[in-house]
Amino acid sequence: MTAASDHVNSYYAASAHQAPARPPLAGDIEAEICVIGGGFTGVATALTLAERGRDVVLLEANRIGWGASGRNGGQVLPGWSGEGEMVKQLGERARDFLRRTRYRGNEIVEERIKRYSIDCDYVRGAATVALNARQMAALEEEFVSETAAGAGADLLLADAAAVKTHIVSDMYLGGLIDRRAAHCHPLNLCLGEARAAESLGVKIFEGSAVLSITHGERPIVATASGKVTAGTVILAGNAYHQLEQKDLGGYMLPAQTFTIVTEVIGAARAASALPGNLAVCDANWALDYFRRTADHRMLFGGLCTYNNRVIADIEGALLPRLRQIFPQLGEVRSQFAWGGAIAIPLNRAPLIGRTSDNVYYAQGYSGHGVNCSHIAGEMLADAVDAKAEGVELFEAIRHFKIPAADLIGNPMLALGMTWFRMRDALGV
Repeated sequence: MTAASDHVNSYYAASAHQAPARPPLAGDIEAEICVIGGGFTGVATALTLAERGRDVVLLEANRIGWGASGRNGGQVLPGWSGEGEMVKQLGERARDFLRRTRYRGNEIVEERIKRYSIDCDYVRGAATVALNARQMAALEEEFVSETAAGAGADLLLADAAAVKTHIVSDMYLGGLIDRRAAHCHPLNLCLGEARAAESLGVKIFEGSAVLSITHGERPIVATASGKVTAGTVILAGNAYHQLEQKDLGGYMLPAQTFTIVTEVIGAARAASALPGNLAVCDANWALDYFRRTADHRMLFGGLCTYNNRVIADIEGALLPRLRQIFPQLGEVRSQFAWGGAIAIPLNRAPLIGRTSDNVYYAQGYSGHGVNCSHIAGEMLADAVDAKAEGVELFEAIRHFKIPAADLIGNPMLALGMTWFRMRDALGV
């Protein structure tokens, strides 16, 4: 039997709604579909399938929302990572898909919050801000492009003076505000969707790390204490699994990202920094992201390490940056600090496809997981229903595979990101 690790000591875990400790899989069972992974991809897929009347078993190695789904910045941003690469490779086919799905993840999340009464502090509004002229020009180009495509109704291009009415800092030259983007308490969202899935008959087993998948007409998914035989298997472990390495190994490089949350500072003090309650990220490659929480704290994250290195003093690394951006907060102190792994394909386009006719996977959202995972869940459920257009689009994307990725890939990526950090610093 595999022991489940509890959630990391984070603000989200400390403020999570009560959730049951689900038992590990014990013995051999059968299901129509077996989902591996209890983060957003797995839970969203299981819930979509259950809404369509499917018989689903979900296996999670630790606890629901244990990985990036329960540790991220809580930003529900539209669009996909790697959009430029997708259009470069697939042209108008990708461009049409990206337009159609830009806000689909946000729509799914909002629909479920309403349908299943999920309390997760969901608030609309986010902004990407520019630290230099090059970044501002890119945001202006994005605004013009989206407006020309008929998708600009919810966007506001703000110059330095206008953006400062939303983000009270002297750091930024302007920004692009998206009124349909959002932020939330991601762990409570994931837990709420898991609860909804169980109400529709999904069987969830925690502490059930998958050891192997035996392919066949009905694949067999094995854990230390049981097996699931299913018609279809969906692999949704993202950065935290080592399954199907023959097909998936070397494409996706793990990175670590880090977050702090301050002590409670009160509504007025929080509003002195972010009066519009937007979620914010800057346009750097090695970006900062921040927002207010529902109980009047500041959440601040970034400092991604692309050599998979864990930072010992997260507070010491991030708190000075928060104070630099918002000096009006004074000597604000942090109460929580944590990190976690995210998965980044080299071309930033997510990896979604099949390792065999009845074994699917979705992973590698490069930090855009809250939105993209929900769209992926819908696409995977469609594929199970023999409507595989979305999955087939991602299967057509060419990805670069690095041999011996753990030995070569992470140092290579770290070297490349050092270059981009230098570009960020120089504003080029």
